[in-house]
Amino acid sequence: MTTLVLEQDPVAVKVSIDPDHLVVELADGRSLLVPLPWYPRLFHATEKERQDWQLLGGGYAIEWPDLDEHIGVEGLLAGRRSGESAASLERWRLSRTSRP
Repeated sequence: MTTLVLEQDPVAVKVSIDPDHLVVELADGRSLLVPLPWYPRLFHATEKERQDWQLLGGGYAIEWPDLDEHIGVEGLLAGRRSGESAASLERWRLSRTSRP
């Protein structure tokens, strides 16, 4: 089994979301285009919630505080989808509909 060794750690510098994708621009000039349904909280978020993101750890992860969503850039590169269970996602969705 081989192990991937990165020349430098991937770092996000900009994030945007279109109707179908999470787009993450990296410091090395690459852009990642990730299917939005891979991250159900982002998929079900409002436009305002999607725009309220911040970089953590100098760009090693992205956080959406209003959604309690945190995504690591290495995970995006590795093709990891959200690991949230269907039950947890449903509780989160129900909590959103019960807000004043």
